[in-house]
Order: sequence, then C-alpha cells, then structure tokens
Amino acid sequence: MSKQWILVLAVLGGLIIGGAALVWFGPEVEPVAVGARAPDYRPIDLATGDSVSLRAKYRGHVTLVNIWATWCVPCRVEMPAMQRLYDSLSGRGLKIAAVSIDQEGPDVVKDFARSLNLTFDILQDRSMNIQQAYQTTGVPESFLLDTSGVIMKRVIGAHDWASPVNRALIRRLLGDSTTLPAQDAARPDSLPAADR
Repeated sequence: MSKQWILVLAVLGGLIIGGAALVWFGPEVEPVAVGARAPDYRPIDLATGDSVSLRAKYRGHVTLVNIWATWCVPCRVEMPAMQRLYDSLSGRGLKIAAVSIDQEGPDVVKDFARSLNLTFDILQDRSMNIQQAYQTTGVPESFLLDTSGVIMKRVIGAHDWASPVNRALIRRLLGDSTTLPAQDAARPDSLPAADR
C-alpha cells in the first residue's frame, strides 16, 4: 500500500473518531419548546448597565421573555399590548424581560422604549446570540415562563399579550384560579390549542 493511501486512511479514521467523540461527548442541545425549561442567558440590563442572568433575575416570577429589535415593525406593534399587560398584572408578580437584539448602542434601544412609554425591563444583547440560545426564527418571538422557568407558551411574531385569553392564562400562572370557571381552573388544557 502506498504512503498516499495510508495518509488518506489515517485522515479518514481521524475524522470518524473525531466525529464520534463530538457526538458522544459534545453538549446536548435540547429543544426550546413548551414544557421545557427556558435556557439561561446573560443580556445587559439597560437600567443598570450590568449583565444579568435571566434565570436568576426572574426566578420565582411568571415572566414574559420577548426577543425583539427597534427596526422590527411587528415588534413596535406588539409593545403597547405588552405594556398594557404589564400595567394590569405587574402588581401581582408578572415580569417582562424584553431583550433587544439591536447591534447599535444602548441609547437607541432606550430612546425606542422611552418613545413608547415602556416601563417593563428592557435588556439588550448586541451579539444576537440569544437567538441561538432560544432557537428563534426571527423577531419578535416571545416565551411565557412559569415561576419555575418552564416555557408555558411560545409565540412567533407579533401577539396581543393584553387579550382576555392571555390575561386569564397569566393570572392562572400567578395562582389566581378565580379567572376561569372552577372546572377549568385545574385543567392545563382548558384554553383552546391556538391560545396556549
């Protein structure tokens, strides 16, 4: 056998062994889906300028994580409904973590939030890596988390978060069982599939 074939077989063997090692020892990628725990991520909190862990900051709270951008028209359409939801349920414990993926400086994002009178938490991830961590397909994309950080609802695109169906779901997650009829309050499937 020629030296050339030995080299080809050695390279091929190395690739096979390397690929098998990556599959065997590499990180497991779990789907970001309803029923799964939301991934942790560390964006910048624009109120403080500090990097914060989403999991640590919002632990114990029903939280709407919204991934958006200032240049996104559907994001601008969705934000007022998010503010109305926050105004009505923040006193009961609802938190909103709106993570901008704008690559421009924080002032652009702050100006956008100020122009819409947004009072919920505005965060920024200029690297845009949160899109990979949360396996998003674009912006806006939202994840409603229960107090344990489990994804209860995932929405791609603009959504009316202040709708009666969403308010009822969030109140139920906050522990208010008076928002639904008694026979439905204990059933996790009490909302139509399209509204879960």
